[in-house]
Amino acid sequence: MATGRLLLRAGPRLLRERRDRVSHCLIRRTFFGYPLTKAGSGLVQQTKDVCLRFCRPRSSTTAADTSGEDILLKWGLFLVPLTAFCLGTWQVQRRKWKLDLIAQLASRITSEPIPLTLDPMELKELEYRPVKVRGHFDHSKELYILPRSLVDPEREAREAGRLTSHPENGANVITPFYCTELGVTILVNRGFVPKKKLKPETRLKGQIEGEIDLTGVVRLSETRKPFVPENNIEKNRWHYRDLEAMAKVTGAEPIFIDADFSLLF
Repeated sequence: MATGRLLLRAGPRLLRERRDRVSHCLIRRTFFGYPLTKAGSGLVQQTKDVCLRFCRPRSSTTAADTSGEDILLKWGLFLVPLTAFCLGTWQVQRRKWKLDLIAQLASRITSEPIPLTLDPMELKELEYRPVKVRGHFDHSKELYILPRSLVDPEREAREAGRLTSHPENGANVITPFYCTELGVTILVNRGFVPKKKLKPETRLKGQIEGEIDLTGVVRLSETRKPFVPENNIEKNRWHYRDLEAMAKVTGAEPIFIDADFSLLF
């Protein structure tokens, strides 16, 4: 009887101690990637917790929110390296394309000049191809593509590393050229002149007279790029090569070549 009374007194206290210990226990299902957390036995890997009836269960809304965040995080971790890989591959392919294009242009420009053809279909395949013609200029119908800057490698080397540079502004002079052997007039880019020598009377030495042999590379018509002004035909201010409009103004064929600038001006 004494033992029974002792157990009855100690029972509630033992039950409370047992309940407290159980309330701190967690049944765990391990999932990869959860951070460490404190439990009764020390630091353990945090898992999706299933609590005994003594623990307060998490609400279904909280569990759903956590699951959604986990999915977004996993997709984010997947997409970041995938995007970086795709961009890197595109850059490598773009660099190869540009190097191939530069090699093709260099090969064309350095090839031997061929006689100019008047066939429009053949001309489309001859851009940057050197051609040769014989004839004379008509300086009375000059056109000006502007603004343009003088390409000077020595000046660019001197100003390398500077925050600002001061290139010389001016225009490219486009002059009709009558081809005696072909019997047609074409358009020739004779090269750059500074703004102060835009008027023909200020550069009389460069106004070549008589019949000459001319070498240049074929160029095709351009379309206006964004932010480039429209050509002002009335003021003879051209901002891009519109061969049809230039040919209509000068009475020439819509054929355009960049001349060997070392022979002009």
